[in-house]
Amino acid sequence: MNSSLVYLVQTDTTVGFSCSSHERLSDVKQRPRSKKILNTVDSFKTLNENTRVPKKFRKQVRRASKTTYIYPNLKSFRVINKESLFHPFISKFKILYSTSANLTGNSFDEEFALKNSDIIVNQKDGFSEKVSSSIYKINKSKIVKIR
Repeated sequence: MNSSLVYLVQTDTTVGFSCSSHERLSDVKQRPRSKKILNTVDSFKTLNENTRVPKKFRKQVRRASKTTYIYPNLKSFRVINKESLFHPFISKFKILYSTSANLTGNSFDEEFALKNSDIIVNQKDGFSEKVSSSIYKINKSKIVKIR
């Protein structure tokens, strides 16, 4: 599998595009390249290879599900639960940028998503738009809910 391709996949939260290039995802969504895109990771080991979780929040991060955290290094990550149907996909890559499969500011449009993806990863249930992940920004001493 080639991580530089744009994959259309049902993530653990909603229908999304996944790719190793955040620039490519920004272009597909027609949004500024300077706007950050979250990373999905397959395990806490991969998370720890890419950022440091402040000691005060380690338990909270481990217990969270469908939650994205922005860390002190200003990178954002969501660890995918091993029971999620999305986990076998993400575990092939370990880490990928991930964003909802729509134009910025719009809701999910299956025609747009199919047209703008290189590879479509189908599941038996098909695609369904669900609630996006919660987002928290953390630093050494405090946590703030963003979404």
